[in-house]
Amino acid sequence: MKNKLAIKLSVIVMLSVVLLVPLHMIEGAISARQQRQAEVKANIAQTAAGEQKLVGPFIAVMYKERVEKREKENGKENISYETVTKHLFLPPRHLNVKGGVTVETLYRGLYPARVFHANLALACDFRLAQHLGLAPERHILEARAFLILDISDLRGVENDPTVAFGGAQRPFTTGTNDLLKRQGMQADLGDVDLARETAYDFSFPLQLSGTERLSIAPAGDETTVSLNSDWPHPSFQGSFLPRSRKVSADGFEAEWHTSHLARSFESVLQSDIGMDVRFMDPVNIYLQSERAVKYGLLFVTLTFGAFFLTEILRKLALHFVHYLLVGLALAVFFLLVIALSEHLSFALAYLVSSVACVGLIGAYLAGVLDSRAGGSAFAAGLAGLYGVLYVVLLSEDNALLMGSVVIFIALGTVMLTTRRLNWHSLAESLAG
Repeated sequence: MKNKLAIKLSVIVMLSVVLLVPLHMIEGAISARQQRQAEVKANIAQTAAGEQKLVGPFIAVMYKERVEKREKENGKENISYETVTKHLFLPPRHLNVKGGVTVETLYRGLYPARVFHANLALACDFRLAQHLGLAPERHILEARAFLILDISDLRGVENDPTVAFGGAQRPFTTGTNDLLKRQGMQADLGDVDLARETAYDFSFPLQLSGTERLSIAPAGDETTVSLNSDWPHPSFQGSFLPRSRKVSADGFEAEWHTSHLARSFESVLQSDIGMDVRFMDPVNIYLQSERAVKYGLLFVTLTFGAFFLTEILRKLALHFVHYLLVGLALAVFFLLVIALSEHLSFALAYLVSSVACVGLIGAYLAGVLDSRAGGSAFAAGLAGLYGVLYVVLLSEDNALLMGSVVIFIALGTVMLTTRRLNWHSLAESLAG
């Protein structure tokens, strides 16, 4: 056959495409495990408490106003009066939130979820102007003030906080807030004296639990939040990053500071902004395994290319079954990684899987090539590929750079190795 070389290359390419099937199946298994992990986190959130967002405290004033209505009937203007209920919201002048957060890991089978317990101390002060700060000509009949604290999942409140005002302890009550039409806590502060300015100063503890994420909205005209935790893998997100942070193996300390110039109070009430900290998994084994599988075709291509060069340079005749079995061994590596990483650390699972696959392929090729040196050389090259892939997985930012370098080195090796090879005579020899 004059086209034996072309047929050989076509078979190698076809086998590479065929091996995409087990790689795709492994990727599907990883996706299924990721979905199961998400379901476990949702289940724990349903039985405990979900992600928490703290909005407030702020004061809501519900007041009744007598308003004038003018209507024309038969060319005559009629004046009547009616009483309408309105409300206004007052942010604290200063809001200070301090506290510590402990994190525990709960399991459902093999799947973990992070649950935090925050022990917070809140302090805030308000000034409500005379006549609610409204125009003197407006006829305000009466007003009543409430201290509002919105919490996204009330099941996470672990204590029963009260605030002192007017010589009495004012307890918080829970339920749907009639003013904001959402879940929260409120304390009735009583009637407002419209004839004078009223000062409110509060401090109270709040013990709050939740899963994965804690967010605190900058409700005050000036807001300071100071948190410390024993969790060494925080991810600071949200609309504001910490002004200062310190992260170590023992945990983290972070402080946020915002002013009213950096936010609108309306966006705070709508829960659109916040200072977030997410208690992340130190290693997301499913994400890293999924990223590793995406390099599976590169592994197969480079290995098959090395096989083909070996055939040419050493004038061997490797059967397509040899290609197929080695390709399947490469695919099984990724399955081993995900299976072992559910029981071991990802680094150890990766090491065990790579050593097993490198050893298997090296021993197999030593027999196929009838050369221990040849098998060892292939094993060493494959071990180098696994090492490069692990570095890529650890440094996502450098993935493109390292992948490009590997491809360049592989292409350069092929070009330099075959630069004196006469492909025409090779094709003729294979045809003969």
